[in-house]
Amino acid sequence: MAAVLAVLLCAALVLIALLARRVRRLDRRLIALTRGGEGHSLESILEGHLDRVLAVDREVSGLLARTSALETAGRRAFQRAGLVRYNPFEETGGNQSFALALLDAEGDGFILTSLHARAGTRIYARALVGGRAEGQLSGEEARALDLARAAPAGRPAVIDRGAARP
Repeated sequence: MAAVLAVLLCAALVLIALLARRVRRLDRRLIALTRGGEGHSLESILEGHLDRVLAVDREVSGLLARTSALETAGRRAFQRAGLVRYNPFEETGGNQSFALALLDAEGDGFILTSLHARAGTRIYARALVGGRAEGQLSGEEARALDLARAAPAGRPAVIDRGAARP
C-alpha cells in the first residue's frame, strides 16, 4: 500500500510540476498581452486606439459634409457645353459668329450668341430652364443646345460650319 501511495505521490508531483509550468507560460503570455511596446497596459493601449478611431470618425463626418456641399454645388455648375461657329453673312470672312450653349446637370443655363458683321458684333443671351429656351431658337442656337445636351459632362462639343444658308 505504501508503494502505491508513493507512486500516486510521484504522479501528483509530476502533474503539479506540469501544471505549474503551464501556469507560468500562461502568465507570461498574459503579461505580454497586457503590456504594449512601451510598457503600457492593455487598457491604455485600447483607450489610445479608441481615441484615434473617434478622431477618424469626426474627420470622416466632416469630409461627408464637405462632399455633400460640393456635390450640391457641382450640380449647379456648367457641365455641358455646345459651340457652333458659323458665318451668317457672305460678305464677312471666317466663322467669327458663334452660338454657345452652357448647361448644368438640370439643363438650366443659357445660350450666348454672337453675330459678327463688318459694322460690328452683336451679342445676345437666352436663358434656358430645363433645357428649354423662352423663345424660338435660331438653327445655330438649336444645334449648339443639341450639342450641349449630347456632350459628355466636362467635355465641350464644337462644330465649325461654313456660311449658314437660310
